[in-house]
Amino acid sequence: MYVGALTLDMLLGDVRSLKQKRSAVRPLIAEVHRKFPGLAVAETGHLDLHRRTEIGVAVVASTASHAVEVLQACERFVAARPGIELLSARQRLFNDEGE
Repeated sequence: MYVGALTLDMLLGDVRSLKQKRSAVRPLIAEVHRKFPGLAVAETGHLDLHRRTEIGVAVVASTASHAVEVLQACERFVAARPGIELLSARQRLFNDEGE
């Protein structure tokens, strides 16, 4: 069993308040979840900044290659969204042996 984690650090476009940020991030998370129903997705960082956000994504897979493939597809999907600049993406892979 493999657990893949993806952290996406993003700069949001024309957002001037935390309320507008919420209106942009909530649909993004819902869209990622619809496109990739087996993933867990949540806003995980930069909660007090209105133009920055961090989204965490997790997947459980039977092979390392499948976990990496799904996380890469998710990263491409988010990076292609208009109004979002992907500043960094970090993937981590864990297996059931702790490696």
